[in-house]
Amino acid sequence: MHVIGTAGHVDHGKSSLVQALTGTHPDRLKEEREREMTIDLGFAWLTLPSGEEIGIVDVPGHRDFLENMLAGVGGIDAALFVIAADEGMMPQTIEHLAILDILQIQGGVIALTKIDMVDDPDWLDLVEDDIRTALQHTVLESAPIVRVSSRTHQGIPELLQRLDECLLNHPPRADLGRPRLPIDRVFSMPGFGTVVTGTLSDGTLQAGNEVEILPAGLRSRIRGLQTHRKKEDLAIPGSRTAVNLSGINTEQVKRGDIIAYPGSYQPTRRIDVKFKLLADVPLPLKHDTMVKFFIGAAEVLARVRLLGSEELHPGEEGWLQLELEEPVVAIRGDRYILRRPSPGETLGGGVIIDPHSKGRHKRFSGGELARLELLSRGTPAEILLQALTALGIASLQDVISRSNLDATIAKNAAQELVTQGDVITLDNSPGLAASSQSLVISRSYCNQLKRQVLQEVGDYHKVYPLRGGMPREELKSRLKLISRPYNAILHLIVADGDLVETGAFVRLTNHAIRFNSQQQLAADGLLKRFASAPYSPPSAKECITEVGDELYNAMLESGWLVSIPPDVVFRKQDYERMVSEVINLLQGGKTITAAEVRDHFNTSRRYVLALLEHLDARGITVREGDIRRLK
Repeated sequence: MHVIGTAGHVDHGKSSLVQALTGTHPDRLKEEREREMTIDLGFAWLTLPSGEEIGIVDVPGHRDFLENMLAGVGGIDAALFVIAADEGMMPQTIEHLAILDILQIQGGVIALTKIDMVDDPDWLDLVEDDIRTALQHTVLESAPIVRVSSRTHQGIPELLQRLDECLLNHPPRADLGRPRLPIDRVFSMPGFGTVVTGTLSDGTLQAGNEVEILPAGLRSRIRGLQTHRKKEDLAIPGSRTAVNLSGINTEQVKRGDIIAYPGSYQPTRRIDVKFKLLADVPLPLKHDTMVKFFIGAAEVLARVRLLGSEELHPGEEGWLQLELEEPVVAIRGDRYILRRPSPGETLGGGVIIDPHSKGRHKRFSGGELARLELLSRGTPAEILLQALTALGIASLQDVISRSNLDATIAKNAAQELVTQGDVITLDNSPGLAASSQSLVISRSYCNQLKRQVLQEVGDYHKVYPLRGGMPREELKSRLKLISRPYNAILHLIVADGDLVETGAFVRLTNHAIRFNSQQQLAADGLLKRFASAPYSPPSAKECITEVGDELYNAMLESGWLVSIPPDVVFRKQDYERMVSEVINLLQGGKTITAAEVRDHFNTSRRYVLALLEHLDARGITVREGDIRRLK
C-alpha cells in the first residue's frame, strides 16, 4: 500500500490533475471551490496499471497555506511534482522541492501540466531544461518528466505508467508492531461519530482494539476502519486510513495528534536534532530563535538551542536542541521541518537524533557533541537491525558477519533487540539461543511475512472454499522460502493461533468448509443414495460423477463420507457401525471369513474385502489364511 502526494506552485493544476487521474476532485471545502484554489488537504485514490491501489494527498500550493501542505506531505512515499508548462519553475515550486528534499521523499514523477496552453514545442524543451537544472542534487534528480494536459487527458496514461514504475521497487512500510497514525483530518459522521484520517506507519490497526490518542493520553476504541472508503478489519502500514473512534468527540482530537496502542509511545517536549539551514535563506539561524516545528501532521512552536556555535549560516549543518511549547510524539529517525513564524519562511530541517533529550545540554560541551555524532551514525543495536533487515531471515552468525561489529558487542546488541521485541528468535529457546546458528528475524519482516502467509492462505480459501486447507508445500513455493526458515515462521504463526496445521495442510483458524444451497442440495441427494443401500453404496467414481471432485472431496474432509481404497466409500455412520459389528463378531477369540461378513451385512464381496483389508491396515484385525481374528 502506497501514498503519493502532490507538490508545486499555486494554480499549476495539481487538483485538476488529481481529478483527471482519479475522477475525484480533491477540493472538498466550499471556499476552495469558490476561489478555485486548494486551501486544505484533499484526498483521492486510484488503481495503477499494475493493479495496485494507491492513495493521493493533494496539498495547497499557495504560500499562505504552505503549513497545511506540511501536514500532508510527511506521510507520502513519492511525490507527484506538478509544474505548469506556461510558467515553469516558480517560488512555491522551489520551496516545495526544498521541503521534499528535507523530508527525503525518495522518488517521484514530474508532471509538466497545461501543455495544451503552449503551442511552441521549443518552449516546452526550455522549460524541461530549466526543471532538470533545478532538480540537480535533490531527491527528484532522476525523476521522469511527463508532459500532460488535464483538460485533454494527453499524457495521462504515460503518467500512470511512470507512477507505477516509481512505486514498483519502493520498499513497503516497515511493520514494527507499534502503529502510529498522525491525524491530518477530524470530522463527524451521522450515525458513526468521530472519524479521523491519516497515513498509517510502523504497525497495523485492528477494529475493536483499544487505542490511545496522544499527546493528551485519551483512551478510545476503534469502532471501524476504512481504506479508500472500503471497510477493513485490519489497516496495514502505508495505507490511507480512516478510524471511527468510540467515546471521543471531535473537540477532543485535533490535527497533529497521534493514534497508537496504549503504552507504545511517550510524548516529548525536548528533542535533539541534526539540522541543515537551506542555502537560500537570507539570514543565519541564531541561538534562542523561536521557530515553528513540523513533524508528521503536527505543528508546534519551539525555541532553538544552538549547540556548538553561536549561529548557523545558510547552507550549513549543525546540532540543535529544540524545546517545544507543546508535547509531540517523535521517534529517532523521523524527519522534520522548521519555519520562521513571521514572516513565514522555511528555514530547513533534518532528522530526529534523540526524541527524549534528558535535560538542557551545555551548548559547547565536547562530550555532548560527540554523543550526538555517535547517535547519528547509529547504535550497535541499530546497525545489527539494519543488517538483519537486509538479510530477512538468517542465522545470528550471518547477521553479525554482515554488521561488521565486534562479536561481543554484536551479541549484546542482539540480546537488547530480543528483549525489546525488535528481533525474534525462530527456535525453541526462550530468548536468544546460545548457538550462533539460531535463526533470527526482525519483528518488521516477521509481521510482513505473517501478513503474506495469511493473505496467501486466505486467497487459497477463496479460490477453493470446499477444501479444508492449503498444501504446505504450495504455500512454501509461493513464499519462496527454503525449508528451515519456512518451517520456523510457520510454527510461529501456528503458535500465535492465526493458522492451523493439519498434516500436509494449513488453514486459517476461522476457515470451515461451508456448502452453498446448491451444493447442499447435491450433497443431500448423494447421501440419500447411501442411506438407501448403506452396505452397498455408490463407488467413489459414481460419487464424483454425481457431485463433482470438489464437493466429493469436501464431503470426505468434512467427515460425512469415509473413503476405503481403492474405490469404496461409506457414510461415516455406516462405516462406524460396520467396524463395531465386525469387532463384536470377533469378541471372545472368535474368527470370521469374508463370506460370513458378506452374509452378515447382506452385501457383495467387493465391499467386504475392501473393509477387511482396511481393518487389517488399521491394526484392528489380522488375516490368517481365509479367516480374520482381532489383533
